[in-house]
Amino acid sequence: MKATKEGYVEGLLDAADRDRRVVVVDGDVSRSTGTIAFSGKYPHRFFNLGIAEQNMAEYSAGLALAGLIPFYSTYAVFAAGRAWDQIRTSICNMGLNVRIGGAHGGTSVGPDGSTHQALEDVAVMRVLPGMTVLVPADANQTRQAVLSSLDIDGPVYIRYGRNPVPEIYSREDTVVPGRGRILRRGKHASVMAVGAMVSVALQAAEILAEQGIEISVADMVSVKPLDVQLVQYLQEISEVIVTAEDHQITGGLFGAISEYASENCPGRVVPVGVRDSFGCSGTPEEVMEHCGLTSTAIAERVKDALESS
Repeated sequence: MKATKEGYVEGLLDAADRDRRVVVVDGDVSRSTGTIAFSGKYPHRFFNLGIAEQNMAEYSAGLALAGLIPFYSTYAVFAAGRAWDQIRTSICNMGLNVRIGGAHGGTSVGPDGSTHQALEDVAVMRVLPGMTVLVPADANQTRQAVLSSLDIDGPVYIRYGRNPVPEIYSREDTVVPGRGRILRRGKHASVMAVGAMVSVALQAAEILAEQGIEISVADMVSVKPLDVQLVQYLQEISEVIVTAEDHQITGGLFGAISEYASENCPGRVVPVGVRDSFGCSGTPEEVMEHCGLTSTAIAERVKDALESS
């Protein structure tokens, strides 16, 4: 078990070793996000601008115009929420190579409460023209998401959590924008998940298998661009698709898949996610339980959908 934020920092250090243009812009949270390790190794490539996210976004745009590859890194709720206008106008509108590290995404900041739990960030980043949105499932995949972003032309949003999650991938497993991955195959239904919910979906598959229900589980790490071929394939082989995300069901993975499916491959898509509400204070496990983000909730959703299909 390792936190995805550790993978993000490992990715930054490896990326900096590979490319001298990589720099980090911090919002005075380097101890919390772990990027203090980057400042220790590359002090002249690390810029702490304080708690000033709008300034961080504009500063990152300037660094990108100067030929650097800035990783604008802070809590997801602030990175995406407080500087949305600057990201839209100064980064996306010019297609700049800025990478936004949305730390502590979703319910992973548990005790910090609803003000710090980013449950809308994927939606507000996904809607921006030209923005690539990656939501890795474990530390190794987060590291690879950072490294793969070096080859992407234009802005990238990488959303990751704070707490340890089960290891799913090896350090060598790559991340390709526009490509998901099937982790388990089953004939009855499919669960398409992102982030921390990938391991939860795999746990749900074990619960359902004991009841004679076999499901496919797919990791949709690239929310934008979406792996539409995988969506089509799973709809062809499954009676129903269930999405699972540590995010509002509006505008996130469920939104992306439903939007595509409604036009291109008719079939039922039902969500597991946060339903138009804020989180609460508690341990990450307590908050996930409160929000219905559990393996039991996924299993029940699959069964209900199959019974009514």
